[in-house]
Amino acid sequence: MELFSEVYSCYYRVLRHLLCSQNPLTIKEIYNRICQEGFEESLLSIIPKLENGSWDLFRRDGELYLSKLSPSFCTPLTDLEKSYLKALLADPRILLFLDPGQAETLNRLLGTVRPLWRGEQFCYYDRFADGDPYGDETYRRHFRLLLKAQKNRQFVDIDYNSPKGNRVHHYYVPMRLEYSTKNDKFRLLALEQNPHRTNKLETLNIDRIASIRLTEHTLSSSIDINSIIQNSYYKEPLTLRIANKRNALERAMLHFANYEKNTVKIDENTYECRIYYNQSMETELLIEVMSFGPMLTVIGNKRFLDNLKTRLKRQRRLIFQDHTFTSMFRCY
Repeated sequence: MELFSEVYSCYYRVLRHLLCSQNPLTIKEIYNRICQEGFEESLLSIIPKLENGSWDLFRRDGELYLSKLSPSFCTPLTDLEKSYLKALLADPRILLFLDPGQAETLNRLLGTVRPLWRGEQFCYYDRFADGDPYGDETYRRHFRLLLKAQKNRQFVDIDYNSPKGNRVHHYYVPMRLEYSTKNDKFRLLALEQNPHRTNKLETLNIDRIASIRLTEHTLSSSIDINSIIQNSYYKEPLTLRIANKRNALERAMLHFANYEKNTVKIDENTYECRIYYNQSMETELLIEVMSFGPMLTVIGNKRFLDNLKTRLKRQRRLIFQDHTFTSMFRCY
């Protein structure tokens, strides 16, 4: 996978954005862009090579750097990139983001390309079987309407079937769409229109939406969704102790990649990871922690530990009951 790593690596993406800029850049502007799009250590590799000219990619004009690429420059796709795209087009979720005409055109252009992987090659051993109906046209239409409203900061009129079976009707501004690997479902983080209280995010499952109507109203003020999410977190994060055996640290970072977290090294083979979460994330996070394995220990917080103990006791009780029932059935 070295070629894949090189083509999609951070250095390539950062330099491509710099070179595609047709405006002259100062070294400070280049520095800022690298910090925004790359890693801090990227500066140590990129800046010296640009300044001493070993990467002959820019023309110097005093303190300014001008890209040597012409505006018509186009990067051709590699065979690996085409194979990657062909695999994505086989995923039923891709039609949530593409209309049928776009998908048909891409499939025609990549007709002879072999996909990098096929869906049947993956076995999801810890995922729920009742995922969203990605092939349903109503579901796709709702998803595209939410994407459009999100881009335009537009209010939508939503009828929603709550988990308790009640029909809820509200005006929302779609702020973010999230995908849950564990549940194989998309969720909407939406800002509810309510003049009598501060901004509050509601979490809605896309497949529970009965109907959506775009309105003419748009959000007038700027909303920082990240600040709202951070303010909703519990004061005390979940603290995990990771024993870095059998590549546990890397697996944990991938396993909990969708959460805001902070990880520090305790000693040579031990790490401590703090995960920040709120009530809407709690159940899923609990299931993910339980499914990880013995290399992970829950240190705190007390709320999470109590919920974990309760769930483990319930599972133990269910296993015991099932074993007792099976033994009785065999005896009979």
